Amino acid sequence: MVVSSMASPLCTCMFQTPGRKMMPNSSKCRNRGGFKSMMNHIESFEEFFGTDSRRFCIFGSSRTRRLISRASSSEEVMAKKKPLTEQRRVVVTGLGVVTPLGHDPDIFYNNLLEGVSGISEIEGFDCSQFPTRIAGEIKSFSADVWVSPKISKRADKSMIYTLTAGKKAFADGGLTEEVNRGLDRSKCGIIIGSALGGLKICTESVAALNVSYKKITPFYVPYVSTNIGSAILAMDLHMMLCGGSDAAVIPLGLGGFSACRTLSKRNYEPTKASSPWDTNRDGFVIGEGAGVLLLEELEHAKRRGAPIYAEFLGGSFTCDAYHVTKPHPDGAGVALCIEKALEQSGVAREDVNYINAHAASTPTGDLKEYQALIRCFGMNPELKVNSTKSMIGHLLGAAGAVEAVATIKAIQTGLVHPNINLENPDEGVDMEVLVGSKKECLDIKVALSNSFGFGGQNSSILFAPYK
Repeated sequence: MVVSSMASPLCTCMFQTPGRKMMPNSSKCRNRGGFKSMMNHIESFEEFFGTDSRRFCIFGSSRTRRLISRASSSEEVMAKKKPLTEQRRVVVTGLGVVTPLGHDPDIFYNNLLEGVSGISEIEGFDCSQFPTRIAGEIKSFSADVWVSPKISKRADKSMIYTLTAGKKAFADGGLTEEVNRGLDRSKCGIIIGSALGGLKICTESVAALNVSYKKITPFYVPYVSTNIGSAILAMDLHMMLCGGSDAAVIPLGLGGFSACRTLSKRNYEPTKASSPWDTNRDGFVIGEGAGVLLLEELEHAKRRGAPIYAEFLGGSFTCDAYHVTKPHPDGAGVALCIEKALEQSGVAREDVNYINAHAASTPTGDLKEYQALIRCFGMNPELKVNSTKSMIGHLLGAAGAVEAVATIKAIQTGLVHPNINLENPDEGVDMEVLVGSKKECLDIKVALSNSFGFGGQNSSILFAPYK
C-alpha cells in the first residue's frame, strides 16, 4: 500500500527553541491537536522572540492573540460535542494476488513455504544494455475471466493486476453479484495504491508525442493516474478493498531504478540476487504484481457467513523527514511507526511473535529495520522474522499488500516461510530470530507486517488469528 506522510522538516523547525533539541517525529512534533496544541508552544516562542509584535508578528499582535484564543475556545467546544465512536472489530474475509509465484493465494504461499524463487532473467523486453537484467517478472498471466477485452486492450498492466486481484478477493470472500447489489454503497470503499501507476502507457504516450500530439491515446491521462485501477474497480464492486499494484518491469522502470544505483547486479544468479540480511547483498530486485484484501466489520461478516482468515488490529505510519532514499541513521522513524501501531491497536509488544519484515536486500535498510525490531521485540523468545522479498523481490506499490497476504496465510496455516539466500548473516544478526532456510511451524499470536518507501515513509500493520 502507498503511504502518505504527515511529517515535515518544517515541523521540527517551528517547535525547536534554544536549548531544546528535538529530533524529527519527537513527541511534541507528533502532537497535532490543532490550535490548542499550538498554544502549548507559545511560551517557547516568546522565550526566543519576545512579545514585541515587530519581532514576532505571528503571535505578537493582540488582535492575532484574540483570534487564536477564539479558535482555541471554539475547538474545545466542538471537541466536547463530538460523539463517541464505538470501536468495531475488522476482519479479513477475502484475498486476491497476482505475483511472480502464482496468482492464487494458496499457490503463492505454498511456493513461499517451499523456498521457490520467482526472480529470473527478464523476458518481456531486450535489457541486454542494462546493468541489471533480472526481476520478479510475471511470465504467464491471463485476465480474461476478470477484465473485459476492451479494458485489457487499453489499460496498463498495473491497472489490470489491480482489477484481477480485487475481483479475486471479492470472489474469495463469497460475495456474489446478488450480495453485491444489496450492499449499502455509502458504507463501502476501495483503497488501492500504486507507486508508479501506468508507467507503460506513459512510455507509449511519450513515444507517440514525438510523432504528434494527435497520436496520443485519449485514455492516456485517465489511465496513467495511480488511482485509475481502484476507480474502475469501484464501478463494479463494493465493501472495503485494500491493497496495492505495480508493473514497473519495463525499460523505463528498470532504467529509472538502475540510474538510482539501488538494484542488484547479480545477473548470473537471479534466484540468489535478493538476499536480505546477507553480507553479500548488493541491492534490491524489482518485481511486479498486486495484492488485495477484503475487509469488513466482524458482525457483518458473521451475518453473511463469510470466511474469516484473520483479524485486522490496526496500524500506523510515520515519515523520517530525513532523506529521499536512505532511512534515518538511528532507525527512529521505523521504531516510532511500530510503537504507534502497537498503541493504536492496543497490542502488547510481548504478544507479537511474527514479523514479515520490509527487508528489501539493501545494505543499510535491512540492518536498520532489524535493529528497530530488536529494540521493540528483542525480549520475546518466540519472535520469528522473515522477508518475502527474498523470493519475489520488491513489488514496489504492491509489496505491502502482497506481503500482508503472506502474513495472513502464515496465521492461517501456522507455518512461516523461510528466508532464502541467507548464507552469511550480517554481524549482530541473531539467527534464532530470523527464520532459517526451511519453513517453520509457529503458533502466531500477533503478526506485524512492515513496509517502507522512498522519502522515509514507514508503515506497520498488525493482524491476529480471529478468536
